[in-house]
Amino acid sequence: SITGTVKATGLSSNADAIVYIQQAPGTFTPAAKPVTMDQKQMQFIPHVLPVVAGTKVGFLNSDPTPHNVFSPDSEKYNLGTWPQGQSKDYAFTKCAKPPCVYTQLCRVHPEMVGYVVVMQNPYFAVTDKEGHYEIDNVPPGNYTLAVWHTRVKAQPKPVTVDAAKPAMVDFVLAR
Repeated sequence: SITGTVKATGLSSNADAIVYIQQAPGTFTPAAKPVTMDQKQMQFIPHVLPVVAGTKVGFLNSDPTPHNVFSPDSEKYNLGTWPQGQSKDYAFTKCAKPPCVYTQLCRVHPEMVGYVVVMQNPYFAVTDKEGHYEIDNVPPGNYTLAVWHTRVKAQPKPVTVDAAKPAMVDFVLAR
């Protein structure tokens, strides 16, 4: 496994950074079932959703008001508007060079924003508010570990994964 922390300089929270292995050997299958991004309390939950390329995301509306889901990025899709309790799926199959970031917006509520980030492999984790992350089941080897965040950046770092002990890598993100 790979563990560590991400410190987002100048931000009130260290949450919602995605730590990921940039490129892993092999072919990876998408999630067998759709992964859910909910629209609840006028927010996309989770705010940041990393998925393996080809994964289908179900956009659920849990609010009593109709919501819309669209993205102006890359594939530029608009799933329409639907009422509470309903869900619409979208498969992220066209990511040519991961990570591919898709901003999720709602035409009915312009203040709503979320992100689906399409990855090449399943070796990723989203940080909690303290910035902690853990990526499990990484095969032994040498990799490049990177971080994606909506507002701050960091340089990728090399990491060696050994089956006998977890690797530890910390990042400091800045503008």
